[in-house]
Amino acid sequence: MQTQTTSNILMIRPVNFAFNEQTAESNTFQDIKSKSWTNNITQQDALQEFDSMVSQLRAAGVNVIVYDDTPDPHTPDSIFPNNWISFHHSGKVCLYPMQAENRRLERRNDIIDDLRKKFHVEVILDFTHFEKEGKFLEGTGSMVLDRMHRVAYACISPRTNAEVLDAWAKQMRYQLVKFTSVDSHGKEVYHTNVVMCIGDTFAVVCLSSIPDFDERLMVKEALESNGKQVIEISLEQMNNFAGNMLLIKNKKGHHLLVMSTSAFESLTHSQKIELEEYAELQHFDLTMIETCGGGSARCMMAEVHLPEK
Repeated sequence: MQTQTTSNILMIRPVNFAFNEQTAESNTFQDIKSKSWTNNITQQDALQEFDSMVSQLRAAGVNVIVYDDTPDPHTPDSIFPNNWISFHHSGKVCLYPMQAENRRLERRNDIIDDLRKKFHVEVILDFTHFEKEGKFLEGTGSMVLDRMHRVAYACISPRTNAEVLDAWAKQMRYQLVKFTSVDSHGKEVYHTNVVMCIGDTFAVVCLSSIPDFDERLMVKEALESNGKQVIEISLEQMNNFAGNMLLIKNKKGHHLLVMSTSAFESLTHSQKIELEEYAELQHFDLTMIETCGGGSARCMMAEVHLPEK
């Protein structure tokens, strides 16, 4: 059975972070007010938040593999690499179809080639041809993976297409749990990884964001049947990115649950105590990245589950 966690984490250091107008329509987590902020300020603040997170993760014993973004072409969301690529213990690398045209420019073969020096890549599965049909699946943003039991949870949205999900699941031999999740205004949530986080023996999920009772029950039962203790969060906590966590481990095998400070501060005392039974809680101030980019800690990390050479 594959492990759920890895200590090898890929992150992309931003050079031109900014409000992305091409993603704002489907991502209600982006604050439209940040559109008027100067790019110089947003970049400086985002870079400071990024560097601080990387240094703290490395101090905690995590192998953080950092690549610098390139100034050209302009990719304002490059700080969120988990949407264009995923890495698997079988040696498979998946490339994903992205809704925003400027996000498609984030895909970089040079990163894959460099990772090949240390990790074994068996095959690259390229799903990007679905972009021509207007069908999208944005990596482990669109899917939250129970890698141990080969189950992918996905809320259908403009960025998460059911047909592409089926194609991915067939290639990867995963079971799918599909559902619909909405925010407090009734709009479809753009990415599943703001709704839920799956650890090895626990899951954090905003069940109240799933309006259909049968789907809500299906998600809960699927998690519990695979040995997950379900920890529910509210819509307000989801809005503070409490669903956007990632369980990783350090080089000694100690579990760390990574989240933003806004997510951490939204948790109740009892929720923190419960989560601390599973992992050490690590949180970082990501105010600019969350406000302007509409993504948080989990979105910034692509787990490298490839076998090492």
